[in-house]
Amino acid sequence: MGLKLYDSLAGWWPLLSPPADYEEEAAAYASHLAANGNAPAATLLELGSGGGNNASFLKERFRMTLVDLSPGMLAHSQKLNPECEHHLGDMRTVRLNRMFDRVFIHDAIAYMATLDDLRLAIQTAFVHCRPGGAALFAPDFVRETFRSETSHGGTDGPDRSLRYLEWCWDPDPSDSTYIADYAWVMRQADGSVQVEHDRHVEGLFSRADWIRLLRQTGFDPVPAVFEHSEVDYPLDLFIGVRPPSPD
Repeated sequence: MGLKLYDSLAGWWPLLSPPADYEEEAAAYASHLAANGNAPAATLLELGSGGGNNASFLKERFRMTLVDLSPGMLAHSQKLNPECEHHLGDMRTVRLNRMFDRVFIHDAIAYMATLDDLRLAIQTAFVHCRPGGAALFAPDFVRETFRSETSHGGTDGPDRSLRYLEWCWDPDPSDSTYIADYAWVMRQADGSVQVEHDRHVEGLFSRADWIRLLRQTGFDPVPAVFEHSEVDYPLDLFIGVRPPSPD
């Protein structure tokens, strides 16, 4: 994968992104997943599930299967969500050879940096979504809403602490990517401090691109938005309903 956050720094994940921070958005995702597609809405496949923070809330509503590319992140999720089924896999290529009532991809969809990669991830969602079911995709940005911005955060643990600065910027608005630069500052119990830089190249596509790829894959697209209390503009969501099988 080549990203420190999901490799050499994966052990710091709980201090970067505590599960409690996901309660509001997980509730919104659960509502959209329940409202789209036909019944039942009992099983949920999450692709790019990371450390399992969304799943820690969604598992209250769905029987969940989680897939991620990072062994370190899966280890966190297995500890947080021991009752969920976990698989190591790439959302572009993984095939579990069964279908689910619903499929969900959160912000890990940002690592699809080309239209071809995005198409492959949507195809994976489609083949795992039963006829009449639905898939939900939640990118951080679409082309129409992207803005250069910085944010910061981090928390203290019982014996060590982490702080970070995130800087999102787009060096070439004519292509399909933007850059998220991270500065990680990690303090150990003995007071020693480690500083790391991590650069993530992330995909940026228009609403029209999303709708076109969903339709080409076989989904009936349903655009939606999420009004997060900590974000000052509506976040785009994309729902794909897989048409029911003919009687």
